[in-house]
Amino acid sequence: MLRFQFWKIFLIFSVLSIGAVYSLPNIFPPDPAVQITFNSAGGNFNEKIVDSIKKVAKKSNLNFISTEIDSKSILFRAENYEDQVRLKDFFEENLDNNFVIALNLAPNTPNWLKNLNAFPMKLGLDLRGGVHFLLEADTDLLIEAKLESSLSNLKRIFREISFKPRSLEIENKSILVSLNDQADQELLDEAFQRLNGFDLEIKNSSEFEISLTNDELDEMIDYAVLQNLNTLRNRVNELGISEPVVQRQGAKRISIQLPGVQDTAEAKKIIGKTANLEFRLEAANRVSLSSRIEKFPFNGREIKLEKKLIISGDQVSDASVGYDESGFPQVNISLDSEGGAKMHRSTRNNVGNKMAVLFVERKSKTEIIDDAPEVINYFEKRIISLATIQSALASQFRITGLDSPEEASELALLLRAGALAAPMDFVEEGTIGPSLGADNIKLGIQSLVLGLSLVLLFMIFYYKVFGFIADLAVAINIVLIIAVMSILSATLTLPGIAGIVLTIGMAVDANVLIFSRIREELKNKLKPQDAISAGYDRAFVTIIDANLTTLIVAVILYAVGTGPIQGFAITLSIGILTSMFTAILFTRMMVYFIYGRKKEIEKIWI
Repeated sequence: MLRFQFWKIFLIFSVLSIGAVYSLPNIFPPDPAVQITFNSAGGNFNEKIVDSIKKVAKKSNLNFISTEIDSKSILFRAENYEDQVRLKDFFEENLDNNFVIALNLAPNTPNWLKNLNAFPMKLGLDLRGGVHFLLEADTDLLIEAKLESSLSNLKRIFREISFKPRSLEIENKSILVSLNDQADQELLDEAFQRLNGFDLEIKNSSEFEISLTNDELDEMIDYAVLQNLNTLRNRVNELGISEPVVQRQGAKRISIQLPGVQDTAEAKKIIGKTANLEFRLEAANRVSLSSRIEKFPFNGREIKLEKKLIISGDQVSDASVGYDESGFPQVNISLDSEGGAKMHRSTRNNVGNKMAVLFVERKSKTEIIDDAPEVINYFEKRIISLATIQSALASQFRITGLDSPEEASELALLLRAGALAAPMDFVEEGTIGPSLGADNIKLGIQSLVLGLSLVLLFMIFYYKVFGFIADLAVAINIVLIIAVMSILSATLTLPGIAGIVLTIGMAVDANVLIFSRIREELKNKLKPQDAISAGYDRAFVTIIDANLTTLIVAVILYAVGTGPIQGFAITLSIGILTSMFTAILFTRMMVYFIYGRKKEIEKIWI
């Protein structure tokens, strides 16, 4: 009689139960949907706003499966992907710029599975598609900022050489200099020699134009786009999206592909937001010139701030959300060495004065100009904190006065990921179909079904009852792979399907080793039950060695590979582990259950 320990039976049924539960969400496909959220963090949908949006939705004459509303968003489930795109376009035309309207895939996972934290695994762009954003850098603002910086530098040079031009101003992406007389041209030439990256062009005898050289302009744009590329990658990583694609496209554009995204509205809001912080001192009585101060409303009164910055958000090295002694949200700030030195120097000399924290956000609005809609970009600045400097600050301090935990979380995320070197505009957005084509996906699934069917039939034909047990183990193995990938939030890609197909072969290979060993033991005149026990025991080491070496290769592929290679490696790695479990434990339990309860058996079907 063959005995199988109770703890092993308990382990097997526990794993199978968990696998069944966590693979189950994958049979509920998501619905195409349109999600509407506020453009700014902390916005809430009250009854009046919800009613107005519902009225707009009714005018679209499109049918909805359902409408889901909470304090942060409204979700319209469409009947198909065509209605989803039409509804999004309709909302964009009829809602103002206070909202973010994004395509979404609304999950249908039952609540009892959600309560168990069971969600479907993510599918890659080549299987389910995803969301595609194409962003373009606003180089006009980049040039304007460069010219303003150069203008300040030029004024300093003029003061050093005691040169006073008749006028000095920025116009048409260049600096215009007007001279008092021709004798001033030598001083202008001297000052120009100290500027790098500019051309000097003579407009007439007394007017000159200083503009960026083409090489300097290309280098500046290239640097800004590369910086934005790194920042956007950081922001996407903060969103926790699996296997995103963030890459440069042309001179000024960046393409972002987000496979299997659930909350595209949040992704769009975080990815495209050009937000920064400015730390400024409140204007003292000595600062009286209007050109040196700016006025901002705060808590029902007007606050005058110095235009001169202490530091900006670019010098923030880390930011995290916390709560003060009263339970209100705050953002804990860490500065880099340069920012810490500037902050210490400014606050040391202004103890007792007030310092404001400005939240600077770039927004856009559509206006009708000459009977045609035109997108106007502008910067919105608001004071989020105004506090008295109690002592000199260093590289670590905190920002209080935030309206909500959501606003604090968004601000911390943007500061951690870094500010964009140049503002980015969304020039294209949409869903992506399978990148390898529907026919290739269909063939990939057919190869899985065909390969699985042939393996199952061969095993039954060649190993009889044992073959049927092996086939059952293969089916359970696939369920376990899906369950583990769902638990890990791993992304299944077309190469991942190839990994599963390979895993099926390897899972059967382990059973073939065991069953062949049992046959050999039967030929050596061992009793059937002894042959079964010896077959499993003696094939164990061989199975472990073969699978371990393959697992090592799969781990290396995942570590050094990218994209499709990682997709293949992860399913192969998971499949190896689950196949060893099913081949060594599950099939042994089933064989022992069939043949192990009798004291003596004369023949086994193998």
